[in-house]
Amino acid sequence: MAVIRLARPEDRETVEAIVREAYSIYIARIGKPPGPMLDDYAALIAAGAVSILEGADGVIAAIIVLLPKPDHLLLDNIAVRPDRQVQAFGRQLIAFAGAEARRLGHAELRLYTHATMIENIALYTRLGFVETGRGHEDGYDRVFMTKRPGKPEQDFP
Repeated sequence: MAVIRLARPEDRETVEAIVREAYSIYIARIGKPPGPMLDDYAALIAAGAVSILEGADGVIAAIIVLLPKPDHLLLDNIAVRPDRQVQAFGRQLIAFAGAEARRLGHAELRLYTHATMIENIALYTRLGFVETGRGHEDGYDRVFMTKRPGKPEQDFP
């Protein structure tokens, strides 16, 4: 069974490797490294913003970065090792994000993705996220999406 826990400082290199592996396929499409490849994971881990998903084998298979904001929880980054992407770990982490939003008292979970990451936009839409806008931010063409977490049994299938 997969376990989700807060990342520890000793997880930083693995977290960075997963992000690199998951996002490197988008460099050619975007024309530069995606934003998550540039983040300071040592600082994010120290701030308690990074959680990891360990597979049943104990190997870190995926990561999620959640940033509490005054009126919502921002799903800033989710990355799954390419060799583990068929195991629904991304969906498990999105369900975890919904549970965290509820736990923190937020009525909204927000995220953004690059406009050229059409497969991610399609997945988030299937999971109940709604596009709220598009814009250019921090040098990237982004699609902004939101979902209001419901009851746990209804939320984030």
